[in-house]
Amino acid sequence: MIIPNELKYTRTHEWVRLETDGALSVGITDHAQELLGDLVFVELPEVGRTLAAEEACVVLESVKAAADTYAPVAGSVVAVNEEVVAAPERINRDAYAAWLFRLAPANAADLEKLLDAAAYKAAIDAQ
Repeated sequence: MIIPNELKYTRTHEWVRLETDGALSVGITDHAQELLGDLVFVELPEVGRTLAAEEACVVLESVKAAADTYAPVAGSVVAVNEEVVAAPERINRDAYAAWLFRLAPANAADLEKLLDAAAYKAAIDAQ
């Protein structure tokens, strides 16, 4: 299982990367894509949508199950990755390269409330 140290994580298996413009790229972790199996459908939020922290905003469907993905912090969607809509298998190939959406956080300090790699690994191991 791959857990890059430079990212932040949620207990619901999202990864978060702070971009140079202050936006947050959000995707699902390698662990999450392994649990879901081969992804066949991705529904992303609309650009401009305002999200509350932990609000369901992405639907992922695999050959095994359907799952929601949640906003890691409150903010507004500023971009979506249409490439994963057209080819959901990109997430299975490299979960950390296949971001789902970008969020302008309502409060940048909320990023510090997320898990670091060690805490995320501990949360997975405790399940």
